Amino acid sequence: MRIAYLDCFSGISGDMFLGALVDSGVSFEMLQKSVAELDVGAQLERSHVTRAGISAVKVDVIVRGEKDMPREEFWAEQNFHLHGHKHSGTQSHEYRHGRSLNDILEILAAAPISDRAKQTAGQIFTALGRAEAKVHNVPLEEIHFHEVGAEDAIVDVVCAAVGADALGVERFISSPLNVGGGTVTCAHGVMPIPAPTTLELLKGVPVYSGEIQKELVTPTGAAIVKVLVVSFESRPPMRTETIGYGAGTREFPQHPNVLRLTVGEAIESHITDEVPSAAELEEISILEANLDDLNPQLIGYISELAFSSGALDVFTTPVQMKKNRPGTLLTVLAPTSQEEALRSLIFRESSTLGIRVRREKRYVLPRRHEAVATPWGEVRMKIAGVNGTASHFAPEYEDCRRIAAEHNVPLKTVMQEAVRRYLDQKNG
Repeated sequence: MRIAYLDCFSGISGDMFLGALVDSGVSFEMLQKSVAELDVGAQLERSHVTRAGISAVKVDVIVRGEKDMPREEFWAEQNFHLHGHKHSGTQSHEYRHGRSLNDILEILAAAPISDRAKQTAGQIFTALGRAEAKVHNVPLEEIHFHEVGAEDAIVDVVCAAVGADALGVERFISSPLNVGGGTVTCAHGVMPIPAPTTLELLKGVPVYSGEIQKELVTPTGAAIVKVLVVSFESRPPMRTETIGYGAGTREFPQHPNVLRLTVGEAIESHITDEVPSAAELEEISILEANLDDLNPQLIGYISELAFSSGALDVFTTPVQMKKNRPGTLLTVLAPTSQEEALRSLIFRESSTLGIRVRREKRYVLPRRHEAVATPWGEVRMKIAGVNGTASHFAPEYEDCRRIAAEHNVPLKTVMQEAVRRYLDQKNG
């Protein structure tokens, strides 16, 4: 199993994660292209720096010509302006001109990135929004991200999702997080570090405070960890393939302010402990709504938003409704944790007056990815099975579609060739 391990001895932020991804081999040009296609007035810059003697990649987000500032200063000015309600009878300029969570989810739904990356990015932003709503005791729909902060965060989150997908690992594992310490002065006065939103996101995550009394884990970094990382532990047995270092903005004497990302193959004994050979049992939420008076184009749009908000699957079924009206049954499968957000989305975006919700159990086969080389590029094969036997395999659609478009080759040809190469490799 191909895994990635995050060494968070100096915390994590969005730009540190991007730097570590690039230093681990993720294409910087691909991330730049993703940012340009977002069309939010931002771009990426890359540089090589040294932090306490360690060479690392520094990725900066440039928004309308301005480089992002040190993270604790940025969040001191911006993070506590994320919500959209009034304070002391006034509402600041930042509140009125922010982007709502729904605005950002719409940007993600329209972004020309893979469905998997859209889903990851949507989950990260939803996690951020939920944490802010909890900290400030306001409804999720009232959360507004400050104009500049939103664009910086959109770039961080989208590139994190795209880069994590491109890394081609099956699971992220992390060390306990060094959150830093001390205090920071913001619009609401002196706040402790970690920031309230950061600490809310890190519920259940092992954290500690070292000698550095600065903010080391930002809300964006915490949200990335919350969504991507499946377990927090000491370094697992693994055969290291690549090592990447992502630099933070600040320099600390005798403390390398970097995030280390190690990618490699987990040793089988560890896989056996972590991943059951039989199908895993999990509980999911199923949301259903009958639609008979909605433009069909909007149903496709709702499906895209649902995937961006964490849906596991979305599908439609033609149905015959009362008075013989043709209609559509919209069905959304979701983690139980995303049920409320998806219910709100369906009410907001569709014409339905009622949503049926039920909890069901499902069995999921353990799955992994294995790369195969085709004449046009590498394709990941999704492989699943029971008791170590690969009983199901299929090429990743997004990989095949990208290759087909880039090389003007029929999509079915790419998919057939990927399967043939996989079988040759397997039976080799």
